[in-house]
Amino acid sequence: MPFLPSINPRIVDALYCEALVLADEVRAGFDTARTLAQADQDSGNPDDLARVALSCEALRTTTRVMHCMAWLLNHRAHFAGELSEIQLRRHGKLIGNFPASDPETSAALPPALRCLIGESERLYERIQRLEAAWRNVPQTGAPSAIERLRERLSAQMR
Repeated sequence: MPFLPSINPRIVDALYCEALVLADEVRAGFDTARTLAQADQDSGNPDDLARVALSCEALRTTTRVMHCMAWLLNHRAHFAGELSEIQLRRHGKLIGNFPASDPETSAALPPALRCLIGESERLYERIQRLEAAWRNVPQTGAPSAIERLRERLSAQMR
């Protein structure tokens, strides 16, 4: 018997809390790194490529975390009754194939930022696996038009 994923409110809430904490850590970490890069530039060490790489990784990492949060918020809304399963399946998709961080660029960043980037990638991969498994489970909402037609036909044949 195949394993059917169980996405329930507790799992979604736990992941959402994790994503919130990670988003705050990512913001603080990259803000600190930008401040240090600005101080280097002010002291006469203008490394424009390093600042651009830092900005790119900051944007990529925060976007990755925000996509996870959006997916989790959509599922929270579904569990709260604010979104139907059909709406969730139609509009609550996680963006697929979001690019991972560039290993060369990441290697030049401080270890704390590399750790945050890795955590964001792992969170995104977990959400991707949940998304893929959840999409493979048949819908539990209203029966499809074909199912309703079959039910009507079988009722009339009795």
